[in-house]
Amino acid sequence: MKAVIMTEKLSKWYGNILGLSDVTLDIEAGITGLLGPNGAGKSTFLKLVTGQIKANIGSVRINGEEVRNNHRLFSKIGFCPESDSFYEEMTGWEFVTGLLKLHGLSSSEREKKALKALGIVDLEKNKDRRIKTYSRGMRQRLKFAQAIAHEPEILILDEPLNGLDPLGRRKLIRLIKSLRDEGKTVIVSSHVLPEIEAMTNDIILIHQGKIFAQGDIHYIRDLIDAHPHMISVKCSDPRKVASRFIKEDFILNIDFSSEKDTFVVKTNNRDEFFSRLPRIFIEENIDVKEITSPDDNLQAVFDYLIGE
Repeated sequence: MKAVIMTEKLSKWYGNILGLSDVTLDIEAGITGLLGPNGAGKSTFLKLVTGQIKANIGSVRINGEEVRNNHRLFSKIGFCPESDSFYEEMTGWEFVTGLLKLHGLSSSEREKKALKALGIVDLEKNKDRRIKTYSRGMRQRLKFAQAIAHEPEILILDEPLNGLDPLGRRKLIRLIKSLRDEGKTVIVSSHVLPEIEAMTNDIILIHQGKIFAQGDIHYIRDLIDAHPHMISVKCSDPRKVASRFIKEDFILNIDFSSEKDTFVVKTNNRDEFFSRLPRIFIEENIDVKEITSPDDNLQAVFDYLIGE
């Protein structure tokens, strides 16, 4: 399949701060997940792809055409930014139709497309409310509506699930997958692996402005699952529970130094640990208070992988 978006040695820095470094990628039609911790360079990459900022070095092409200052291409791109940038006194209807007017659409076309986009994100009943009265979830859905309203071929979505409740997330994930089914090219960024995993198998890992890995979800999963996990267990008898694990080869360390009713396990097989834990609680009649994974985040994973 031919690449739709191509970057070559793409680099961007802000003074002494590196935003992106030497990124060369080919992105095909369908959904591509851009995964990395906050501050990894995801937003910088997406702004370069959409032509909003200029690269210091390198190039971005869409269907073989340079993006920067290529106004003809902009009508083919829909962008949902991570940060809000609304005219708060406008209504949702005025905001979407105003942006459609910038695309040169007639009044009737603007109304038709705005109604369709607002309906897709369940905002048609609230279209005449001022944006300043919208909840965080509604504002997020409005950003998505304006990104799809002009029916672009390429969608660039920067953390689109932020601020949505679980039902809203499921609905938006279905919408994003329907765009793929229509043959569109979608890049969606997130710092949460399960969000990306629910949408696509094609993932790019980015960290400190560099592409760390690119490939199928199973390859990415293997990288991440190799990371030793810290798991904190708060219960009525932490030493009794810990004693059941102390001789297991998948347990790297057990620490009791945090709180008297808590122990922290370091394991290289999180699934095995969690599969055994409930049975031990039942057999030993243990009262469970809390189970957390303090380092279960992408920053910890990247720090481990880079250290290796």
